[in-house]
Amino acid sequence: VAGKDDGPRGFTASAVSSLSLEPRMLLVCLNENSTTLPLVRDVGSFAVNILSATQQDIAQQFATRMGDRFVGLRWRHGAETGAPIIDGSLAYAECRLTDTCKGGDHVILMGEVIAGDAHEAEPLLYFRGRYGKYDAVVAPVVHPADIWEIW
Repeated sequence: VAGKDDGPRGFTASAVSSLSLEPRMLLVCLNENSTTLPLVRDVGSFAVNILSATQQDIAQQFATRMGDRFVGLRWRHGAETGAPIIDGSLAYAECRLTDTCKGGDHVILMGEVIAGDAHEAEPLLYFRGRYGKYDAVVAPVVHPADIWEIW
């Protein structure tokens, strides 16, 4: 999420899923006590960065409660939302926040994909508290996001 005054914010999400094909939508679950949540609501957009198998350290960095999670990280502002796009990520999706709902101790963010891209690489996987790798290479998808099959 691109911050207005105090820089970018981000977190490692344990739950990200396709929500709709028409329009293309994603959902992301975020702890209701997250300091990022009010910013997402205020800005009205967010980006999802799908990390590659070589980016486990970045996933760990964003999973901690450290101050500036972007320290030492190469990233750029997304063209459509200004949300942070992490260099070297397998894929990213810039989303316009369309709705939220409460789910237990989390808030489900629903976003319409308005831009994105993907690259050929192995994805970073996380299951039962451990990181893993998928041995096949994920082929890139065609831009623009409205014709994606990845979501």
